[in-house]
Amino acid sequence: MPIVIAPLFKPLVIVRLAVDDKLKRHFENLGIGINCETEVLSQSGGSIIVRIKDGRLALDKNLGAKIFVKIKEE
Repeated sequence: MPIVIAPLFKPLVIVRLAVDDKLKRHFENLGIGINCETEVLSQSGGSIIVRIKDGRLALDKNLGAKIFVKIKEE
């Protein structure tokens, strides 16, 4: 599922990035990569706030729709 429709405060794992190579490298520099753990902290208006490692990152819905996640099994 795209991260923009993921439930709040649930542990998630990134499974696919549907972007070109340049944007994929940029995401990886920000700490967003395949098998990376994340969590949606807030969804409001046209953006979402996600937790990546020890930081927070704001994404607009267009970019969030290209990040696919699944709920992490514990």
